Amino acid sequence: MKTIKEPKQENSRRDFIKKSTIALASFTIVPRYVLGGQGYLAPSDKLTKAVIGVGGMGRGHFPYDGTQVVAICDVDTRHIAKSLPLLDKGVKTFGDYRELLKLPEVDIVHIATPPHWHGIMAVDAANAGKDVWCEKPMTHTIGEGKRVVEAMKQNGSMFRLNTWFRFKDTFYGMGTTVKPIKKLVDSGLLGWPLKVTVGKHTGYDWKFFWVGNENLPIEPVPAELDYESWLGPAPFKPYSTHRVHQTFRGYWDYDGGGLSDMGQHYIDPIQYFLGKDNTSPVSVEIDAPQQHYDAVGTWRRITYTYADGCQIILDGAGTDTNVPYIEGPKGKLYPGFKSDIPDLDRKLAAFPEPPSQLTDFVECVKTRQKFALNEENGHRSCNLVNIGLIALRLGRSLKFDPIKQEFIDDEGANKLLNPVMRAPYSI
Repeated sequence: MKTIKEPKQENSRRDFIKKSTIALASFTIVPRYVLGGQGYLAPSDKLTKAVIGVGGMGRGHFPYDGTQVVAICDVDTRHIAKSLPLLDKGVKTFGDYRELLKLPEVDIVHIATPPHWHGIMAVDAANAGKDVWCEKPMTHTIGEGKRVVEAMKQNGSMFRLNTWFRFKDTFYGMGTTVKPIKKLVDSGLLGWPLKVTVGKHTGYDWKFFWVGNENLPIEPVPAELDYESWLGPAPFKPYSTHRVHQTFRGYWDYDGGGLSDMGQHYIDPIQYFLGKDNTSPVSVEIDAPQQHYDAVGTWRRITYTYADGCQIILDGAGTDTNVPYIEGPKGKLYPGFKSDIPDLDRKLAAFPEPPSQLTDFVECVKTRQKFALNEENGHRSCNLVNIGLIALRLGRSLKFDPIKQEFIDDEGANKLLNPVMRAPYSI
């Protein structure tokens, strides 16, 4: 089954809104509710949402202020059955997400599948005239991420990536939100360039229990699972219980272990406070055991270096004891927002606060303004994850061109930017 661009519903209000908004984009951002007529959406009205993938993550995100779930999709009928008691009567159910995308009443499509489906589904949803909410990691490959960015632009779709630490909640071991960290970095009090260390001694858990098993037993496919559709674009491998659902993260075909699971949660805020939302590292160094061709393993250390000398160090082995979270030539910041800079609070008070961020996705959909973590900056932080995963799989350090978004003089690494999808799937 090839992914196809479905014909858009004639005269649907979201099609009218999108066309009108794109046409007026060069002049102003136009909220839906001022368009009137066919495009009218009262401020009190809820946006409609469909969820693709209703395992634990998908079901956990049914509620979202200002939205109502009207359709769900999953290739496992058990997930559908567990979901229905949590939803209003009349919610439509599907086994094929492409049928769900044909629904004219759906505003937002929430993608909560394994990552090897994220890119295809996001592009298909945008082509169907929907706005997109996607779980992390944003895409399984760098090439898919580039295509998602293009599709959102081509269709005028709004996009939200579902990791939120750049704009809310306590940031793991730091004892604070990211906002004061951003303010400190912007102030220049730490100097430049900066080195950021992410490991257990700075409050982060790389979840190395997300590893695969080698020599998996071949088992019968459960009657409730459409395994062929679960695999989708991934290479065919015989069914084994450990390959799907809660443990799929341990296999390269679908995810990338703890780095893929937690990477954007940990790294996206770093990209934000370092001001790297529009670029990528120029090199990655890897220290890890040789990886299995199918099952993801662990790693000891991954080091990313930017053109200006800034570094992000992922400490998997936990060897960096008493290390600062951020270190610069003028000062250090430790977990708990503790610093060796004397009288830091008073000094910071003299500097401006970071610019505000738009963090209500309902508002973004209604006003057509980009969400704080969207397809563009989300793609760049996902690049960090995928650059590291490619180096890990190949077992060697790599040079990267952040403008072309490809590896330098490494054909093997570049093949993993856009790996061939299983026929007949494409993006």
